[in-house]
Amino acid sequence: MVESDSGSSSASENVNKKVKQEVKCGAQTTAKPYKPSSADFSNYYEYFMPYKSIFLWLNHSQAPQDDFTKREFAFEYKSGAYQRYNSFENAKEFRDTVVKAKPVRFEVGAVYPVAPKLHKTVSKSMMKPQMKEFVLDIDLTDYDDIRTCCSGTKICPKCWKFITLAIKIVDSALREDFGFKKLIWVFSGRRGVHCWISDYRVRVLDESRRRAIVEYLDVLNVKSKNKAGISLRKPYHPHLERSFNILRDNFVDVVIREQDPWRFEDRYKELARNIPDYRLSSALLKHWKEDPSSSSATKWRDVDRLYDEMKVKSFNLQDWKREMIFKTMYPRLDVEVSRQMIHLLKSPFCIHPGTGNVCVPFDPTEKEFNPFTDAPNLSQIFNEDETDWAKTSLKGPIDFFNRYVNQLVKDETKEKRAREAEKTGLEF
Repeated sequence: MVESDSGSSSASENVNKKVKQEVKCGAQTTAKPYKPSSADFSNYYEYFMPYKSIFLWLNHSQAPQDDFTKREFAFEYKSGAYQRYNSFENAKEFRDTVVKAKPVRFEVGAVYPVAPKLHKTVSKSMMKPQMKEFVLDIDLTDYDDIRTCCSGTKICPKCWKFITLAIKIVDSALREDFGFKKLIWVFSGRRGVHCWISDYRVRVLDESRRRAIVEYLDVLNVKSKNKAGISLRKPYHPHLERSFNILRDNFVDVVIREQDPWRFEDRYKELARNIPDYRLSSALLKHWKEDPSSSSATKWRDVDRLYDEMKVKSFNLQDWKREMIFKTMYPRLDVEVSRQMIHLLKSPFCIHPGTGNVCVPFDPTEKEFNPFTDAPNLSQIFNEDETDWAKTSLKGPIDFFNRYVNQLVKDETKEKRAREAEKTGLEF
């Protein structure tokens, strides 16, 4: 079982600073981004980071084994330096090294044939990844072509709805279509989420099979620069039907009303370019130039009206609308992050250096994650207690992670015995 880390010595004076300035964010109020100091990082990684839990999550066993001891970790420092090929023999060495090194965060990589810290003593052929969790990365920056409330690194409750919908769609596909059971979602600390899948059968997949999974999920390739629109073939795959039902129910509120993207000239021109009939596209552009500031709802209705008035027969309007709903709202996934086994990803419970937010895990099947209320910030944590996570807002996320990890280790032990028994039965 996980035994949570704790500490008792006092922290430096400046780790207890409380950021009082607040800014309005959509309909909610959230703390102004808090940029932690070196002392903040040092205090957090010494007294709050659940090292034993992370060790068990990556090791899949109470006793150290290759899943952890031959796994790569990378450190990122406040200076911008990035140190790869760290590896550790056990949870204690892991903790002691992080506390001494004082990185702003650390990232988790693949398992190799030899301990990564020995990479300079072996040939490059020996440094080929053998095993790794399957990961997915969803970032709000990839929605900048449709969101109008924010852009870049900024987020608010309005545009976070895109992430919430993406989680629903991807989580359903991973569980229902692939049958994965060991999933955990983690807030990235600022504008996105990561999903880690730890089922054994996916950890051992090579890159071509990983690509097949993520391309199944990204079948619409909505991040491409293709301006001709999306081609959806009938009959629609059950995954697309399920996804469409989720997106359709939210399209009017999220895109048309809240984001209202087509009130801007460059975006309503893009909408017109997505219409496959030149006559209709030209007529719409001419009409919209007469009243360019008309709402997205008005422009969406204009498409219906002119389509009927011009008796367009070259394409099916309802199919086009379905494609536009997918194009504006479907999850935008980074294929290479999921495919490449050498890619490292920030560990749960690290601190985002630009916001001070903790990258907490969450369960979307229990409740929708709200980054404005569910993500503890260092300023908040240190104000609650300087050394004991159990007396802070971290208690909920750590308790949840411990329950998940304990079940993961329990299931892995049973499955490992079954694999070994099957292997023995095949020997003759």
